[in-house]
Amino acid sequence: MASSKIGEKIEISDNGEINIKRTFDGSQMLKDAEYARQYADNSFGSENKLIAQVDPAFIGIWLKEAGVSWSDTEAANEVIKKKILSGEFDNLRVWQGNY
Repeated sequence: MASSKIGEKIEISDNGEINIKRTFDGSQMLKDAEYARQYADNSFGSENKLIAQVDPAFIGIWLKEAGVSWSDTEAANEVIKKKILSGEFDNLRVWQGNY
């Protein structure tokens, strides 16, 4: 999955504060999730499940909101699991089961 970043604007305020505003297009991520829902082998008993199609930029935002570092994989996995199972991002889910 390619990055969905479509723009970045860097502003430096008078007091030296740097603000970076990134813009992303989630349409490809949604198309990928829809395609995977149709064609992924998530049948009962299959060994591996494709749970969701989430752009790494989204994951970065989720981790930042939770105050979790990318290097803390256990905490990062919990943040991602909580977000995916929350129902707020059902359109990104491929497999509808619980994990």
